[in-house]
Amino acid sequence: MDSSCKSDDAQQFWEERYRSVERAWSGRVNPRLVEVAAGLPTGRALDLGCGEGADALWLAEHGWEVVAVDVSATALQRATEAASARNLLAHIDFQRHDLNESFPPGMFDLISAQYFHSPARLDRETVLRRAASRVNHGGVLLIVDHGAAPPWACHDDHHFAGIDEVLASLQLEATQWTRLRTEAAHREMVGPNGEVGTMADNIIALRRVG
Repeated sequence: MDSSCKSDDAQQFWEERYRSVERAWSGRVNPRLVEVAAGLPTGRALDLGCGEGADALWLAEHGWEVVAVDVSATALQRATEAASARNLLAHIDFQRHDLNESFPPGMFDLISAQYFHSPARLDRETVLRRAASRVNHGGVLLIVDHGAAPPWACHDDHHFAGIDEVLASLQLEATQWTRLRTEAAHREMVGPNGEVGTMADNIIALRRVG
């Protein structure tokens, strides 16, 4: 996105975004998370930028103990209400963090960063490197990014980092990680005005072995 559109105050930007709509997201779990996590042994998971909680709820329903973080108090309130309605609050710890400034403590068996992009200020590379450092031995770091703008986007000049670029930015020791999945994939999606188009996803799933 054009850097001139970026807000230095991530909390303010996302609070305004969530408060402007009754529901910001579909309420459905991200399918790439299901594809990867369904085959993993359960443990402690971290959902970065959890929004209204769909991914965290799915993880909790499938046996994970989840820490779910977002910068928006409004998003976290909606996520908490959804978890309460499904009797999952005992398995999800919702925490508010501006990930530019703070990060949840502890180690995790799965860290998920789904479409971890933001028009507001986000030191994405630093956050993802920090996330990698919190993955347990045998655990998985899952990053799913937009590979390109959707067909209905008004502006398509934003740079979407490719898989190799993201991997390089993580600065990981090659001997300590193995690739479970690194690929570009496509899925059909319906846009905000009913448009049907193909979305490109870059999927990076890495297991810590050292």
